[in-house]
Amino acid sequence: MGWPVCAGVAPADRYMIFSATPIPGVVVVTATPHRDARGSFARLYCPDEFAAAGIEFAPTQINLSVNPLRLTLRGLHFQHPPFAEAKLVRAVAGQVWDVAVDLRAGPGFGRWHGVVLDAAAMNAVFLPEGVAHGFLTLSDGAEVLYQMGRSYLPGKAQGLRWDDPALGIVWPAAPALIGDADRGWPLLADRSDLAQ
Repeated sequence: MGWPVCAGVAPADRYMIFSATPIPGVVVVTATPHRDARGSFARLYCPDEFAAAGIEFAPTQINLSVNPLRLTLRGLHFQHPPFAEAKLVRAVAGQVWDVAVDLRAGPGFGRWHGVVLDAAAMNAVFLPEGVAHGFLTLSDGAEVLYQMGRSYLPGKAQGLRWDDPALGIVWPAAPALIGDADRGWPLLADRSDLAQ
């Protein structure tokens, strides 16, 4: 069986499923691998398929987060315009509980959505600019791959507390390991720079 090139892929030949979430623009992207006796092959990103799903995304940087211990928490991270980042996030080893928080002005401000990203399920989540992101590892050795729509700029990272009562995020377990920066992010009520 030959593999179609990315450009001009017919709808029936799509290798990714795009599923909307309650937060506009946050989309779960699940690969549909081809399997045979050798194993499997999956398409994880294609600009044409993303465009057909209404997502304009051109990654400029790829990052990998390696997390040896279960219940490691990272986030909630974001950057303000004009440095805001869109990102496609997937577990390439293990599982994580991945959370998106809408920080864009409007009726959805502060709404969150969580999804289990599982390397075996080959799912990912696309987060548009203006959405904060964090995750909690559900397995030892979880590795998370980020495709970024903008290159990292030192000093532009912002964050919110993972346990902010104003957000009311329901995490599947209490974190066992949190970095100092993530532990010290302010509460939403203390952020005058976010339009509500």
